[in-house]
Amino acid sequence: MSKKFIVTLEGLEKLKQDLEVLKTTRRREVADKIAEALKFGDLSENAEYHDAKDEQAALEGKILQLESQIKNAQVVEKVAGDNTVQVGCKVSLEDLKEKDKVEYEIVGSMEANVFDNKISNESPLGKSMIGKKKGDTVEFKAPGGEMSYKILKVS
Repeated sequence: MSKKFIVTLEGLEKLKQDLEVLKTTRRREVADKIAEALKFGDLSENAEYHDAKDEQAALEGKILQLESQIKNAQVVEKVAGDNTVQVGCKVSLEDLKEKDKVEYEIVGSMEANVFDNKISNESPLGKSMIGKKKGDTVEFKAPGGEMSYKILKVS
C-alpha cells in the first residue's frame, strides 16, 4: 500500500497545476530541445542531444512523482468552528524568549515552504502545536536549542 500524503485542498490544486505545466509546456520544450539537437548529426558525440535526453528523463521522473503524490493525497480541511490547531490552520505565535511574533500555516509535508510561512505538521514546531488552542504554550527542540512559543490566534 502506498503512503498517504496529507495535503490541504489548496495544496492539491497546486500539485495538479504543476503537473499540468510539466505535461504540456515543459514536455513540449524538452521535445523541441531534442529535435533541435538531432539536427547536429552524430548522436554518439552530440552533447546537446544527451543533455536534452537527460532533461527529458528527469522531467518524466518528476511527472511520475507528482502523479503518485496526487493519487495518494489525503485532503484535510479545517473543521469550521474548531479552535484547535490542525492541518489547514493559520497560527499566530509569540516567541517567548525573543518576543517576536510570527504567523504560520500548518500544512502537510509536501506543501511546506518556510519562505511562504507554511510549516509541516511533521516538523518539530508543527507537531508540538497540533491539538493546542489559543493561549497554550508549545515547547519543542529545534536544531538551535529549546524553543517556546505562545499561541496567540488560531484561524
